[in-house]
Amino acid sequence: MSTETPNLSVVVLAYRSAETISAFVDSLIAFLEVNEPRWELILVGNYIDRSGDRTPEVVKGLTERDSRIRAVTLVKEGMMGWDMKSGLNAASGKVLAVIDGDGQMPAEDVVRVYKKLKEDDLDLAKTYRIQRDDGSYRRVISTVYNALFQVLFPGLNSQDINSKPKVMTRDAYAGMDLQSDGWFIDAEIMIQARRMRLKTGEIETVFHSIDSRPSFVKPSSILEFLANLVWYRVLEFFRGYKK
Repeated sequence: MSTETPNLSVVVLAYRSAETISAFVDSLIAFLEVNEPRWELILVGNYIDRSGDRTPEVVKGLTERDSRIRAVTLVKEGMMGWDMKSGLNAASGKVLAVIDGDGQMPAEDVVRVYKKLKEDDLDLAKTYRIQRDDGSYRRVISTVYNALFQVLFPGLNSQDINSKPKVMTRDAYAGMDLQSDGWFIDAEIMIQARRMRLKTGEIETVFHSIDSRPSFVKPSSILEFLANLVWYRVLEFFRGYKK
């Protein structure tokens, strides 16, 4: 087993993805091997206790294929934000990427965004969705949400706050103090990138629909997003006032 530090750690959020995660990992590895052989995968299969979710055993099985694949399988103490932090904290690479493992974001986007980060000497790079196949309701919600974000947090070079993959240098991640355990984690990353004056960039992508399970983003999650946006704007105001 190599002791070299990976150039790229990819955190794959695999919650309740037992049926689809193997194919996604195969696709992702194929792109990584050609473009960045010094990689590692952190498969986050955190689960709700006694839920019957098979994802933990599936991702543990995938680690047997390659020593560069590791699994994080903890009983959940939060939702997406908690999962993301548990994966990022387990990663050892010089550059950290995070992507959902349900296939809505193409696996090859990890390599495309990684190249954007390296070629433009960025601290953080990500995608923005020029096409969404997940329905008009989600498209409208996303448009309103991103517009409100730009009003509350102007000056950030980002058209699509929640889009993944997000790829950042280890130094950029080390400078963040992420608190969200829920769906707001993507926005919190971008708010802290703005506060830290990181060099950021984006590339286009297509967001696919998913038929294997219903969306985890419920109407209550939208209210959570909006409440958090306002709360973080208040926190930013008082932080700036103290300075």
